[in-house]
Amino acid sequence: MASERSALTKAVAAFAKPRTKSSIWQMINTILPFLVLWYLAYQSLAISYWLTLGICVVAAGFFVRIFILFHDCCHYAFFKQRRVNAIVGTVTGIITFFPYRGWQRDHSVHHATSSNLDQRGTGDIWVLTVDEYIQSSFIKRFGYRLYRNPIIMFGLGPIVSFLIMNRINKKGTKWRVRSSTYLTNAAMVVVVTILCLTIGWKAFLLVHGPIFYIAGVIGIWLFYVQHQFEDTYFEKEDKWSYVKAAVEGSSYYKLPKILQWVTGNIGFHHIHHLSPRVPNYFLEKAHNHIPALQHVTTITLRTSLQSLRFRLWDQSQNRFVGFRDIKHLLKPRTNSPL
Repeated sequence: MASERSALTKAVAAFAKPRTKSSIWQMINTILPFLVLWYLAYQSLAISYWLTLGICVVAAGFFVRIFILFHDCCHYAFFKQRRVNAIVGTVTGIITFFPYRGWQRDHSVHHATSSNLDQRGTGDIWVLTVDEYIQSSFIKRFGYRLYRNPIIMFGLGPIVSFLIMNRINKKGTKWRVRSSTYLTNAAMVVVVTILCLTIGWKAFLLVHGPIFYIAGVIGIWLFYVQHQFEDTYFEKEDKWSYVKAAVEGSSYYKLPKILQWVTGNIGFHHIHHLSPRVPNYFLEKAHNHIPALQHVTTITLRTSLQSLRFRLWDQSQNRFVGFRDIKHLLKPRTNSPL
């Protein structure tokens, strides 16, 4: 079994070879259209705001795609040279409002600890087990239910996570990471100020507000749904396996081709977790060339909606359950629905 997993990891690693021409072409066909659409959305304000919103929806798709380029740079997967990845990652991070070094650090922790019940808390979705929830205080249960509520997670999530949390350095953060956050924050202030002085703050908010918010909702949804499916994988440290976390704890999100392109093939999440160094434009190729990886949990746009009812990890059944599924287990210390 260990040899099979080793062979699987090696097979995927064979695709972890950035191709400069492909990366540059992705920058051209992603960033340039986004800028053009942004300008068109601004110009359309003089015609109809409904037209503006229509353009903003399309622009949001390209905004998500820019984030995927940023994401690849954080994994040093977009270019061969780390320095080039850092430069492009910093620039795309400024565009998408993400500090390069800080997000790179947290996301690396996510990859190293995904599905590990003893290593939760950094770069992941808050997950409680059934036992943990039952033993929690009223306040903690209430907070957890708020957090897992779709209206909160996808409604307020983009604002809290992207506009607030990413602006702050954690205590004890190294200077290299802190300086990246300061640089991104300062660059954001400069760019936003210039745009507001040029076109007016109302026009800026009417255009960039919808783009940022829609892209943020899409981003949180993708991150949520690709690990929150019924029979995903979670284990304690002593039984946890990196390969199993990737293959069994990450889904293949089978999207229509246009959405697959917009989301930079991130739907092949099992491939990405097996080898984060595989550029987004080689993820599908790796999936198609490795038969063993074609039988992972596959979700579609329709079936992915089921994940909204999954709230707690049931270790006794190794699956996600909803709050209603455990009502009979709660102590009668309160008549609260919590």
